[in-house]
Amino acid sequence: MRNMAIQHLPLQVTIPAPKKNIAKTADSSFIAHLERASAQQLKLSKHASERLAQRQITITEGEWHNVSTKVQEASLKGVKNPLVLMEQAALIISAKNSTVITAMDRTEAKAQIFTNIDGTIVL
Repeated sequence: MRNMAIQHLPLQVTIPAPKKNIAKTADSSFIAHLERASAQQLKLSKHASERLAQRQITITEGEWHNVSTKVQEASLKGVKNPLVLMEQAALIISAKNSTVITAMDRTEAKAQIFTNIDGTIVL
């Protein structure tokens, strides 16, 4: 048999460097993106502006902010043209352009068929 020399190596305890909390980073990145996106306010197309005036629909600044925030959230989930149902109005919005395409009174919206939408936001 061969003579084998056995060397005893000291045990080295390695403590791995702390990993970044991926969930926290992704979460903060999402929040930052959402805040930037919600800072972009909705615009009214000429058509939507005329419809709001014709139908005497008033939407408060707080409601616009809420709609804008929800549209941006929907956009992050891949929705491009949501229908937004509010208490007093129904809006079709281009999330890509942050533009209200058309607006109608909520009672008028009951008898309508909505096409070319890919999501609905109920407020």
